Amino acid sequence: MITVKEITSKKEMKQFVKFPFSLYKNNPYWVPPLINDEIANFDKTKNPVFEHAKAHFLVAIRNQEIVGRIIAIINTYEVEKQGIKKMRFGWFDVIDDINVSKALLDKVKEIGLQNNLEYVEGPVGFNNLDKTGVLVDGFDHIGTMITWYNHPYYKDHLEQLGFKKEKEYLESKFLFNNVDSKKYTKAGNLIEKRYNLSALNFSSTKDIMPYVDEMFDLFSQTYSKLSTYVPISDEQVTYFKKKYISFINPELIKFVMDENHKMVAFAIVMPSFSKALQKANGKLFPWGLFHLLKAKKKSKDVIFYLIGVRPDYQNKGVTAIVFREFINTLKDKNINDCIRTPELVENTAIHQIWKDFSPVVHKRRRTYRIDL
Repeated sequence: MITVKEITSKKEMKQFVKFPFSLYKNNPYWVPPLINDEIANFDKTKNPVFEHAKAHFLVAIRNQEIVGRIIAIINTYEVEKQGIKKMRFGWFDVIDDINVSKALLDKVKEIGLQNNLEYVEGPVGFNNLDKTGVLVDGFDHIGTMITWYNHPYYKDHLEQLGFKKEKEYLESKFLFNNVDSKKYTKAGNLIEKRYNLSALNFSSTKDIMPYVDEMFDLFSQTYSKLSTYVPISDEQVTYFKKKYISFINPELIKFVMDENHKMVAFAIVMPSFSKALQKANGKLFPWGLFHLLKAKKKSKDVIFYLIGVRPDYQNKGVTAIVFREFINTLKDKNINDCIRTPELVENTAIHQIWKDFSPVVHKRRRTYRIDL
């Protein structure tokens, strides 16, 4: 018999967070989160995302053991301000038993109906800065700290339970050697001169902080036209600054400014922490921090995390300046793979940015939907 329980205590929350550690034990492709970091992320007193979201943390139990988990999420801004009557679900992990998936997803649907919502979609997070999509192709590639990894049967469970594909995302990578440094140096210089722009580089995190709010304003301008967009509050930006900016090498954040020192483009690249997180196995101490700091300085793979261009400068080649600056920063670091985060198939503008680098699509992921 399977029972679904909503967790309430700190002890239960730790069990919720640790469940995937047993599900993916010895899996060479799964990248574990830091346990305490994940618990803090779900703490309604610490994460400002809960000012605009309601969450139900659910576990499926059989024979007194957790056999599945899920978070049922209502983004109140999305529902009340945007009029999108969506019941979200995320952090979905289950053993290979469709009855477990059914029990959890039936509870999500029940919560959706109780709140007069029209459909369920997932796996997605609270907003656009969270992980998204169930992996449907590319199971033999290591995950990243900003994506979910899952077993192949997740897709089968969802489809057998009547869920239909809603959105599809591509993940691609290219060799750093594919980047033509001469071309981007020449193009970057030309665009910079034509539009009276300048690149802004950093060597310390404290120098970046005054620009982060403007960067998120630009992020909103860049991505607001996408069908998946949900606004990010000022409080969430502050939380993001505190939690993530210090994790990123300051030299891997690039801004492009206009003649009035207003931001027209930004890009954030992160070292790959995947192997370091595997070695840490959920714990920062005693050795997890050592592995992460080593990866921050010496990782041979990088992740192009975010890139944005102000609408009035799109299609003007401004990204050439961004790539010129990254080439200059990365050329002596022996970088191998440049990895892209999930991009909507329909986002043709972003795909155009990477076409010169001969990217290879190595993963596909989807969100699934069912009407209530």
